[in-house]
Amino acid sequence: MIEIKKLAKKFAVENPKNLSEQEKQDPRLKGRFFHSVQDVSFVCKKGEVLGLLGPNGAGKTTTLRMLSTALKPDSGSVIIDGENVLAQPVIARKKIGFLSGSTGLYGRLTGRENIDYFGQLHGMNEKSIANRIQELADLLDMHSFLDRRSENFSTGMKQKTAIARAVVHSPELVILDEPTTGLDIMATQTVLEFIRGLKEQGTPVIFSTHHLDEVQELCDQVTVIDQGRTMFDGDIASFKALAEGSLHQSFMAAIQSTVSE
Repeated sequence: MIEIKKLAKKFAVENPKNLSEQEKQDPRLKGRFFHSVQDVSFVCKKGEVLGLLGPNGAGKTTTLRMLSTALKPDSGSVIIDGENVLAQPVIARKKIGFLSGSTGLYGRLTGRENIDYFGQLHGMNEKSIANRIQELADLLDMHSFLDRRSENFSTGMKQKTAIARAVVHSPELVILDEPTTGLDIMATQTVLEFIRGLKEQGTPVIFSTHHLDEVQELCDQVTVIDQGRTMFDGDIASFKALAEGSLHQSFMAAIQSTVSE
């Protein structure tokens, strides 16, 4: 089980005068600090898929980066199977597979070499890496481009390679930041099927998305954040019950509490 408790993160604003009017009006701006994440908590159990929702700028990416240990929170904890992984980031990186919003592949390397390199970083041996790449290439339909240099990849090819790279070490938790953004219908379905496969294996998945149809299709749990705070955290049935109608209406109902405060 993964339990996130009261995560918070602020950033120094070097020159407040350069902020847009919208940024100046954001209540998270306090003096020379912008409190991107103020109080985010949620739980994702084994074999569950949790959809992290929120408007642009709500703090979703900052939250996911803290979970992955790419950012150090100012306060809060991330507990995986009873262990606070933020206190031991090296162990956390072994337990977690993280896909960031930008793929960041090494363009001169092939898809296979990109994945292989990350396998080596995780201490995997040559045979294990080769077997895992074969398995992931089957699951993500990558064989047609696996041995091409990634600088010439399409958006979908880059995203599939980045996902394979993130999970090459068979992590205990997978975190995906908008994994289907920019993908065509076929690539999107391949990625969603891959997430479904992780769920069937019992691997918890946390992913952010703006596509509520993906939430409907995949998610057991939903967490909505706005202005850096958790506004809703519960199962998909409870989320649907927020409004009589579409998931879009449920989402709007969840964030309305921010406006009313």
